Amino acid sequence: MSEPQHPGMTNGDGTPSPQEVRVQVLGQYIKDLSFENPGAPGNAAARPQIELGVDLQARRLDQDRYEVDLKLRVTAKSEDKPLFLLELVYAGMFGIQNAPPEIVQQFLLIEAPHIIFPFARRVVADVIRDGGMPPLLIEPIDFAALYRAKQAEAQQQQSQAPATV
Repeated sequence: MSEPQHPGMTNGDGTPSPQEVRVQVLGQYIKDLSFENPGAPGNAAARPQIELGVDLQARRLDQDRYEVDLKLRVTAKSEDKPLFLLELVYAGMFGIQNAPPEIVQQFLLIEAPHIIFPFARRVVADVIRDGGMPPLLIEPIDFAALYRAKQAEAQQQQSQAPATV
């Protein structure tokens, strides 16, 4: 049984070899950070109600480079009084070569946010701590489940769209 042929690609023994998918983390950085702390300094008393919002966006920068934005919005209230609001856009730049489009999309929306999440989590914890509150350690996020939910939502919207003739 022979392997698939790829023009111009050979192993050391002259036999054809498949192109290898290459992925690199080229950089990661804070794109936007906002922290409002209206309850300071007397806001560290009661256990606050925390709400966390997560959003992802990915875009192609050029042939082999992509940027993924992980957007986190954390709000805290105590007895219906706002304690703080933190909004963070943490981004990663990734190089991806020789990958089919479906693999690129899955990487950008599942693996890439998984790679940059611990760094965004640390920024959130540090900023909230520096605002006078106990640091907030966000639980790990299941980006694969988020991806599947978005895919299911998109399919449902497609099936509910009126047919055009």
